[in-house]
Amino acid sequence: MKQVIKVFLAVLFIFTSCTSSRITSSWKSPDLQQKKYKKILVLGLLKDTDRPLRERMEEHIIGDLKNLGYDAVCSCTEYDPKEFNNMKEQEAMQKLNTGGIDAVLTVVLLNKTKERYYVPGRVNYTPYSIYSRQWWGYYSTMYDRIYEPGYYEASTKYFWESNFYELENKQLLYSAQTESFDPASTESLAHEYGKLIVNSMVKNQVLADQTKIVPLKPM
Repeated sequence: MKQVIKVFLAVLFIFTSCTSSRITSSWKSPDLQQKKYKKILVLGLLKDTDRPLRERMEEHIIGDLKNLGYDAVCSCTEYDPKEFNNMKEQEAMQKLNTGGIDAVLTVVLLNKTKERYYVPGRVNYTPYSIYSRQWWGYYSTMYDRIYEPGYYEASTKYFWESNFYELENKQLLYSAQTESFDPASTESLAHEYGKLIVNSMVKNQVLADQTKIVPLKPM
């Protein structure tokens, strides 16, 4: 029975793994004006122990932005992990301006929790009419059903926040909070999260798909 439950959970995961992340809330500035940005910096803020996840997150979001026709760069390759820690705002802005960056998309891991939950053994009711005609058949069948031990499974939840800033006016244009549940891998989590956030920004008209914009012909 334990093996059957594991197989069921595995099959269930296959059909739900592509939707392990969801946006729980989002906001966009009422003063938003869609524009073409020269270069977008994707900046992850995660603990040092989650550095591989940070790198995958930044790389996948950059890929999604480039697919829209934007120039985007990864903070994990452009700067040291704690590049801006001891800087003042003016110094940080100068460094970004020097690099031609005019917008920043932050990815912050607000919280990460791990929970253990108990999966009981045989719990579904099934009538045993054949075995119940004799006490031993009934007893031996029900004994296995009642006393088969359960087991523990682990569940991991991620709580994210992403903000999109325009540097020229120092303005927050978009913000979203997201939950992710039991991703199959760091790679799949980063891929899914990048698609989710970038698609939401397009849907909310924060960014446009530059590849679908037909340039005006000169007069």
